[in-house]
Amino acid sequence: MDWFAAPDYWLTRLVFQRGLAVLYLVAFLTAALQFRALIGERGMLPVPRFVERVPFKRAPSLFQLHYSDRFFAACAWTGCAVSAALAAGADSLLPLWGGMLLWLVPWVLYLSIVNVGQTWYSFGWESLLLEAGFLAVLLGNDEVAPPLVVLFLLRWILFRVEFGAGLIKMRGDECWRKLTCLDHHHETQPMPGPLSWFFHHLPKPLHRVEAAANHVTQLVVPFLLFAPQPVATAAASLMIVTQLWLVLSGNFSWLNWITIVLAVPAVRFPADPPDAPGAPLWYVVVVLAVAALLVGLSHRPVRNMLSRRQVMNRSFDPLHLVNTYGAFGSVSRVRYEVVVEGTADEVPREDSEWREYEFKGKPGDPRRWPRQYAPYHLRLDWLMWFAALSPAYADPWFGALVERLLENDRDTLKLLRRSPFPPDEPPRHVRARLFRYRYTTWREWRETGACWERTYVREYLPPTRLAGAAHRS
Repeated sequence: MDWFAAPDYWLTRLVFQRGLAVLYLVAFLTAALQFRALIGERGMLPVPRFVERVPFKRAPSLFQLHYSDRFFAACAWTGCAVSAALAAGADSLLPLWGGMLLWLVPWVLYLSIVNVGQTWYSFGWESLLLEAGFLAVLLGNDEVAPPLVVLFLLRWILFRVEFGAGLIKMRGDECWRKLTCLDHHHETQPMPGPLSWFFHHLPKPLHRVEAAANHVTQLVVPFLLFAPQPVATAAASLMIVTQLWLVLSGNFSWLNWITIVLAVPAVRFPADPPDAPGAPLWYVVVVLAVAALLVGLSHRPVRNMLSRRQVMNRSFDPLHLVNTYGAFGSVSRVRYEVVVEGTADEVPREDSEWREYEFKGKPGDPRRWPRQYAPYHLRLDWLMWFAALSPAYADPWFGALVERLLENDRDTLKLLRRSPFPPDEPPRHVRARLFRYRYTTWREWRETGACWERTYVREYLPPTRLAGAAHRS
C-alpha cells in the first residue's frame, strides 16, 4: 500500500514519539506533585465537589467513577511510569496492537486529569497534548511504516496552532498590526524567564523585526507544511527556530516544546528506512476510520478561525480530539502582581510586621531574578498572573488559598518557594496587596541589583483570619 505508508519518515516517527513521551512525563509529574493542594480532597477546587455537579458525558474521566487522593496519585505516577517507558522505546518491544494500547494508556489517564482539573487545567497546551497524544496511538511502531495520513493530521494540528495564533493577534490588539507588542510583552508575560529582562531591553527596531517575523511564521509559513519536500522540512525548521526563541524569552510551560515536537512530522530526516512488512488490514481500517472522523470534526476549528469572533484555546468535544488554539490576542501594557502577606499579630495594627510569601516562579522580591521552570508547569503561579489582571479570575479559588495559608497547610506550602512562618506557628491574618511591577533600567540594575521596581497600587484582600480563630489557643 504505497499510498498508505511513508517509510522514509520512520526516523521522523521515532523522534516525534520519544519527544511526546517526554512531555507526557513532564505533564504527569506536574500533576503528581501539585494535585493535592489544587484539586485533591482538601484542595482549593476539590474533584469530588466537581464530579457531583458535572456529568460523565460532559467530562469523561476515570475520576467520575471513583476519586480519592490515593487513586489520583496512583494514576499520575502510573502515567509517569508509562511515559518513561514510551520514551525509552517500550512500544517497539510489543506487537503493533500492544504498542497502540500502550500509547492509549497515557492519553486516557491525562484526559481523566484534564477533565476534572477545572481552572487549573484550562490552558491550551493541555488540549494540545491530548490531541497530539491521541494521534500518537495511530502512528504504529517498528512493525509498520508510519501512516502518511497520520503524519498529515499532525501537521494539521501544527497549522491550527500557528495560523490560529497569528489570526487572533491580527484581529486582536492593534499593537500586533503596528509591530509594537514586543515593547511590552517580555515584561508583562505571565511568567518571565531568566533572560526575559534582556529580551525586553533589546532595541525597539529589533522588537519590530521580532513581531514581523512572528506574523510571517504564523500566517504564511504554516501553509508550506503541506508542500512537497524539502519545502515542508524548511517550513518546520523555521517554526522550530521560532519556538526556541520563545523558549529563551519566557516560561510557557510545555507549549513551545510540544509545538517543536509537532513540527517534527513535517521533517524528513536523511536516513535509509528499515525493512518493514506491509500494514495489516485491520490497522489500515482503524487509521482511515479515525482519520475520517477527525477530518469531519475539523470543521469546528476551521469555522472558528474564519469567524470574526474567533476564540482561543477552545475544546469542541469532551475528548479534546480536535481543538482551536491561540495566545496573546491582546498584550498588557502594565504588569500587576498580587503580593500575599501574613502577620502573627492577633490584631493587625499600622506597625504590624507583615511577612511576604514567596512564590516559585511569579515575580515577588524585586531583587530575585526569574528562574527557568518550563516545560514544568507552575499552575498556581500562572493563575496568580490572571488574578492580578482581575479578581474575577480568582473568585473560585483565592479564598481557599488564603484559608490554607492561615492553616499552614503542608500541601499548599509545597507550591510556594518559601513560607515566612514556621510549620507550627501559622499566621493570625493574611492579606493581599496589588503592586505595579516594571523592569528596572540598565542603570537601575547596576546600582541596585534589582531586576524589578514595584509600586503599591491598592489593597487586593483586606486582613483575613480563620472563622472562629479568636477562640483558638
